[in-house]
Amino acid sequence: MTACEVAGERLELLPQRAAYWPAARTVFVADFHLGKAASFRHAGIALPRGTTEDNLARLEAALAGRAVEEVVFLGDFLHSAEGRAAGTLAAFARWRAARPALAMTLVRGNHDDRAGDPPADWGFRCVNPGEARGPFALVHEPAPVRGGYALAGHIHPAVRLSERGGPSVRLPCFWFGARVGVLPSFGAFTGSALVRPRPGDQVFVLADGEVLRVA
Repeated sequence: MTACEVAGERLELLPQRAAYWPAARTVFVADFHLGKAASFRHAGIALPRGTTEDNLARLEAALAGRAVEEVVFLGDFLHSAEGRAAGTLAAFARWRAARPALAMTLVRGNHDDRAGDPPADWGFRCVNPGEARGPFALVHEPAPVRGGYALAGHIHPAVRLSERGGPSVRLPCFWFGARVGVLPSFGAFTGSALVRPRPGDQVFVLADGEVLRVA
């Protein structure tokens, strides 16, 4: 865990690819993409099973030992309508049923528009982008929001680090600019896009189970 200050608030950046806001007892997760592997299998592309369980294990680890009252998904919770496989939904339903007091909020993203909201009995509160939480504006696509600091996902940010004249490595990252912060993609098989931080931005990479700040 690595702490940083964003919009005057302390955020704890977790190696599970989530961020914890202690003052609000809230964990932020971007791009969970539940059912992505099932979507690919539905299209005839062989992918290994078990990605849902892996995602849930990392989500559980992000909550462990913290006074979390709410999880906010910053868009793309479900990957597609085809990904709503019985086994995928059942796995998440079991996890959810074990935590009935935990509030769940989904800020709808572009994949949610096509996949639909989570099943009603999971107890999610589903909202459109732009809801205010303290200094933050909860969105999916990273763009400045008037009157708030935007917390987003969508682009699955990564940076390339290299030794001078040597090899390079591409790593997922948390990226906090002057007005917009972007979380790494949480889900498996989601890929990443290289971003170009500006001077003064805060960038934290995920490497070997750690969150490391880079210049």
